[in-house]
Amino acid sequence: MQLLDGKALAGTIRNEICAEVAQIISNGQRPPKLVAVLVGNDGPSQTYVGAKEKDCSEVGFDSEVLRFSEEVSEAELMDTVERLNGDPQVDGFIVQLPLPSHMNDQRILEAIRPDKDVDGFHPENVGKMALGLEGFVPATPAGIVELLKRHAIDTEGKLCVVIGRSSIVGMPMALLMGKNAQPGNCTVVQTHSRTKDLKGICAQADILIAALGRPCFVGEEMVKDGAVVIDVGISRIEDTSRKSGFRLVGDVDFEAVANKCSYITPVPGGVGPMTRTALLQNTLQAYYRHQEK
Repeated sequence: MQLLDGKALAGTIRNEICAEVAQIISNGQRPPKLVAVLVGNDGPSQTYVGAKEKDCSEVGFDSEVLRFSEEVSEAELMDTVERLNGDPQVDGFIVQLPLPSHMNDQRILEAIRPDKDVDGFHPENVGKMALGLEGFVPATPAGIVELLKRHAIDTEGKLCVVIGRSSIVGMPMALLMGKNAQPGNCTVVQTHSRTKDLKGICAQADILIAALGRPCFVGEEMVKDGAVVIDVGISRIEDTSRKSGFRLVGDVDFEAVANKCSYITPVPGGVGPMTRTALLQNTLQAYYRHQEK
């Protein structure tokens, strides 16, 4: 069994991005800029946005966080989106989800200009991904593809089972693994909560990607010997032996499954760091595209 160390690989990629940004600045050009829009006081969202700020600083990007109270109106948030759309100094921006219940998430996301939608959630970018055209791929699937690519994991002709069908991970992951590319060229089965014989289907997978948000759901009986297992989930569970009172686990029961795998991602330190790094890669792409115009 070999760990797919996303933390280490993300550090390598950030160093590559940092070198590119240094060259950009030495050529007398401004660095790329990423803006995050944060509404309310959701703890995980604040932590994630703070990590993005740190990532930007490490690679030399300009970054900014626009913070709004929980009570901000949808109209005011839309005005902010339009201002960022028109700002030539902003290469990409994200509106951190979840938004308060009085807002329409989809309407906000669709207002973001596709060429600045570095989260890859706009319908135009989703359509381009499906058609194999140049656009932005959501950060988590993009990070997973990069993880497979950099570890030279052969995916051609393999059976890839994706657990989950969200528009952020499951659906784009299935599309990318089925593309005529490397990584890709898999036979893909996308499963979900209504799938019959889910355990039996997963047990046939050469590549198993778990993105359902249920801690330790994937057990030993669901994993084929020699499978590649990608664990997208992250949950807190009670652990009285820890000072914090909890520990982080994924959708896969790591201790039960690890010895059966050829490769497996840890939680934490697997997919999460690659997701953050993919956002930086998308922002750098956005910068270059804007410079070409």
